[in-house]
Amino acid sequence: MSNLSAQARADKCAQIMWANDAASQGLGIVLERVAPGEADASLVVQSKHLNGHGICHGGFIFTLADTAFAFACNTYNQAAVAQTNNITYIQAGQPGTTLTAKAREVSRHGRSGVYDVSVVNDEGEAIALFRGHSRTIKGTLFDE
Repeated sequence: MSNLSAQARADKCAQIMWANDAASQGLGIVLERVAPGEADASLVVQSKHLNGHGICHGGFIFTLADTAFAFACNTYNQAAVAQTNNITYIQAGQPGTTLTAKAREVSRHGRSGVYDVSVVNDEGEAIALFRGHSRTIKGTLFDE
């Protein structure tokens, strides 16, 4: 049995996952914070993130939200993956702004979890709302 606190476990899980997350790092996503069942990640909207309308491509907003979701549902040292998720775009992400995705656990029962992720801009205005459903699979991130 581990002597780790819930926060220490969440931190260690995040550290291990981040070390292997080339996709998020390559896009410029920054993991800001983790806690049991929670994670915050941010992205500065750069020219490489813009679509043909000159605004942040929805795929990058989705990926930012999905990253926060992934880190939130993997804070318990039980491997978890996305089962399904959806997103509603509310307004455009503008060039030069920082978008922050805040994932919060809504429910966790058995092998299933539900997480809501709000994506906001620098002014705290809603950019998108994402809901992710997780499913635990065999394995842990580290031995306890």
